[in-house]
Amino acid sequence: MAGLPNPMFSVVVFSVLCSCTVSKTGDASSSTDLANSTHPAPAVAEGKWPWPCWRGPSGDGFSPMTGFNKNWSAKAPRMLWQAPLTDHGWGGPASDGRTLFLVDHSGSQDVVHAWDLGSGKVKWETKYEDAPNDNQGFTRSTPAIDGGNLYTVSRLGKVICFDAGTGSIKWQHDFVADYGGQRPTWDYAVSPIIDGNKLILAPGAEDGAIVILDKKSGKLIAKAGTGPASYATPVIATIQGVRQYVLFQAKKIAGISIASGKELWSAPWLTGPDVNAASPVVIGNSVFVASGYGHGCGLVDVGPTGAQIRWQNRVIQAHFNAPILYKGYIYGTGDPGKLTCLDPNTGKAVWQQDGFEKGGLCAADGLAFVANGSNGEVALVKLDSSSYQELGRISPIHGRCWSPPILVDGKLVIRTIDTIAVIDIS
Repeated sequence: MAGLPNPMFSVVVFSVLCSCTVSKTGDASSSTDLANSTHPAPAVAEGKWPWPCWRGPSGDGFSPMTGFNKNWSAKAPRMLWQAPLTDHGWGGPASDGRTLFLVDHSGSQDVVHAWDLGSGKVKWETKYEDAPNDNQGFTRSTPAIDGGNLYTVSRLGKVICFDAGTGSIKWQHDFVADYGGQRPTWDYAVSPIIDGNKLILAPGAEDGAIVILDKKSGKLIAKAGTGPASYATPVIATIQGVRQYVLFQAKKIAGISIASGKELWSAPWLTGPDVNAASPVVIGNSVFVASGYGHGCGLVDVGPTGAQIRWQNRVIQAHFNAPILYKGYIYGTGDPGKLTCLDPNTGKAVWQQDGFEKGGLCAADGLAFVANGSNGEVALVKLDSSSYQELGRISPIHGRCWSPPILVDGKLVIRTIDTIAVIDIS
């Protein structure tokens, strides 16, 4: 239900946060030539380089940031600030370019933090009741920032709209109680995404794999698709000329029409524990998917009347961190800890490099920032299909690091199970 049940929530406001406009998740290219496909160019918000949601401003793991330090041996990145975390979880940070947001957890409550991006000063914190027991950590998803609002999804499926400036709650809903969602084994990990005036969520109900809300009021606009959720966040794309939500579900990859809410196509994708957690990558009229648990990756070709798997192998076994696409090649981490450059046309590895465990990555200006999931190291790697080229490596904080780093306003943000850090790379 919408509204704020006061006994469940506490808000501490330290200062006022100014809102800013951020770019929306963009459509993927409709080209069928995989070699010429690349990420779209997003807009810039007020001269900043925000990272407003899961997978960044264009929803593909890339930041449009330029002019940052690319020679770490000559000029080492500088720690600006760090803060302790208590959730032992994997929720990702997001930022509008001024403020850094993250969902933490303490006791039986989620704690939404808002820090000043440059100084680390606490702007506000809001707490609400959620999971009392650990289940491979607590928080999972990444907030979304849009139009002065902050949207979060909890491990138990509470979706909440906050005032991004004060931390007060505008409205809330529950995936299970309100939409009939079916919590997967390790609870919800999907992140909210913005599509124009709509908030897109994936509760995984039989009559609504996706629910579409008015982002301002929280009112239900439509339900779309069917079937139980897994852990991957939907992707907005245009495939075969049709705008759609591409959803990696518990047992399949599917495209759901934005206009009608009907499933346009699907292809089976089964893992033993029904864990499909890495967001898919759309390449023209094809979709790259990857899973862990020994399953591997594949390319699904989507035609006018259906979809079929072109190839499937175990070159990239992405447990949960999504790969990126650059100049026709896929770059991604996967079990047993390799960073791989893969040709999506054939499924063959071009090169592989050990030492990254389950770490994630983000990218900007031809370079990838790749985390070592076992210890929090970050490597600066040139996105070059000819060979692995590491340009520098830092160890800003230590500990298991399964959340991908983000790039915002000349800064690298990384979190481990117990610390978040902001590093100056300008």
